[in-house]
Amino acid sequence: MMRPLSLAPHLNNTGLTGEDELDGGGFNIWGNTFPAGELPPAGGTAVVGEVPFLFPVAGADNVRCRGQRVDVPAGDWDWVHVLGAAERRTEDLVEVHYADGSVRGQWLRMSDFWPQTEPRFGEVLAFRCRHMHYPRHVQRTTSPAIWAQRVPLTVPSGVVALVLPDNPALHVFALTLQAVG
Repeated sequence: MMRPLSLAPHLNNTGLTGEDELDGGGFNIWGNTFPAGELPPAGGTAVVGEVPFLFPVAGADNVRCRGQRVDVPAGDWDWVHVLGAAERRTEDLVEVHYADGSVRGQWLRMSDFWPQTEPRFGEVLAFRCRHMHYPRHVQRTTSPAIWAQRVPLTVPSGVVALVLPDNPALHVFALTLQAVG
């Protein structure tokens, strides 16, 4: 069973822009963004490797990780699937919070969005754009990537929340929970 989560209350960064709004985003310090027209429709469901993700709406469309707490619906969850990218390859701990008050750390490793970068942590390439947006032009020779990664939940019962790392180089576009069996 798969359960896409809404990240709407946590979206705090604009990483997708159209060609008519090049200066409207800021995925990284240089103001680069992904071309929205080369990605799934805003607010729709994107399926990557049989995992459904709620693709974010236009505007603030990703979570720049700053320790946000994402509540988790009841269930015995085995995996958290992550649609995201990093400003440079990064790895950091996601805190898994349980109903009994315990907390476990699980590694979230994400490769760089930068063009022509290979996956460093076993991710699946979710989307490779043909262009990259800069604040004043479209760079037609660079191809940024969004990755699909998964994080194990080693104790699947009683998960109540995930606390994302406090790492602004890590961007999450979508999360989906998976129960196996």
